[in-house]
Amino acid sequence: MTGYKQKIGSWGESVAEEYLKSKGFEILIKNYRAERGEIDLIARDGNCVVFVEVKTGNSHKYGLPEERITRSKQRQLYKVASHYIQDHPDDEVDYRFDAVIVDGTLNRHTIRYYPNAFYF
Repeated sequence: MTGYKQKIGSWGESVAEEYLKSKGFEILIKNYRAERGEIDLIARDGNCVVFVEVKTGNSHKYGLPEERITRSKQRQLYKVASHYIQDHPDDEVDYRFDAVIVDGTLNRHTIRYYPNAFYF
């Protein structure tokens, strides 16, 4: 990933993190890596561990940021989440996948939040 894309991605993840905190989420882990993949944020929402994919975009030239969460990307996230669950077993919680979209620029952006963004 180029330096510019990394900066935009990091900024978007920070915006998403603050957004989730404002909604009462507890951030457990940022940028969890396993099995050749990464989950941007792992959070807790009540009795649920939430795996959060963050997509940031400032141009719709190639479509909306949400459209980049392809089936292939979803499968990759599922594998990484499975690794996390194996390393952090807890029979008392539920799990889900959410998406946070940060669309725009530092000065002017919108946030779109999709709870239960996809299922397996």
